[in-house]
Amino acid sequence: MSIDTLSFDTSGLDRIVSPARRELWYRSYRRFANQPMSVIGLVIVVAIALAAVFAPYIAPYPEQVGSFTDFANAYQPPSLDHPFGTDSAGRDILTRVIFGYRIALLLVAVVLGLGVPVGVMLGLVAGYAGGWVDTIIMRITDTFLALPPLVLALAIASAFEPTLEVAMFAIASLWWTWYARLTRGLAASLSSEEYVQAAELAGASTTHILFRELLPNCLSPLLVKATLDAGIVVLTGASLSFIGLGVQPPRPGLGTMVANGTQYLPAEWWISIFPGFAIFLLVMGFNMLGDGLRDLFDVEVEQ
Repeated sequence: MSIDTLSFDTSGLDRIVSPARRELWYRSYRRFANQPMSVIGLVIVVAIALAAVFAPYIAPYPEQVGSFTDFANAYQPPSLDHPFGTDSAGRDILTRVIFGYRIALLLVAVVLGLGVPVGVMLGLVAGYAGGWVDTIIMRITDTFLALPPLVLALAIASAFEPTLEVAMFAIASLWWTWYARLTRGLAASLSSEEYVQAAELAGASTTHILFRELLPNCLSPLLVKATLDAGIVVLTGASLSFIGLGVQPPRPGLGTMVANGTQYLPAEWWISIFPGFAIFLLVMGFNMLGDGLRDLFDVEVEQ
């Protein structure tokens, strides 16, 4: 019998690998669960995400999200009927904060959903190919990194009509750079590993090496950085909205709500303070969760 026709019974191996994999997941869960701050961050993020998804059902006054006015109830302080008070148009601030979380999480999903794949793809190609390909990609990346992120986002957002969509594009246009640099460093170091060289000797295609050999081994640092970056995206989006280049009224953007409430300080403090605290809570949740994942995977990422 030739070697090519040999077959092996791998059922025993599967029975060995599966319990080992379950044990690995259990140990990882225990390491994460033993970090109270990380668990709190996960609870905060999950709770806010669920509130955003089910906003129409849990918000006290969902009809007050858009173009709604009730001047008879304007400037009402926090009470049982309005736990966060009401704004200058008589709208319930708690309701608008919950729906504002929807916009904030949508911004995170779109920005990271556009920026991360582009940066990871460029970083993988640069790190594995090396040479002039690496030089060109990294010089372009360095050019974007030389510009302050918020300044570049302001320039792009101010060149067009200020909308949520423009704000998303403006932030996403600069977010790929950090992932390109991080992935390039990881791919360059992993390219010399034996399993990559074995795949090359076996005749594996470049696509196979990039996405089946290199990318899976880069996922842990990338996941940690994406979680930490989510909070920065929220802050950047709120900053654009605060100066009028992001979410436009009457849509309940958290940054827009903070900006509208500043003119009523300090008398009607709740109009600005509660949306500001909502931003703080979401950013803190992402940061605490990211720190927990970083300790879990034992990785270091650029900030």
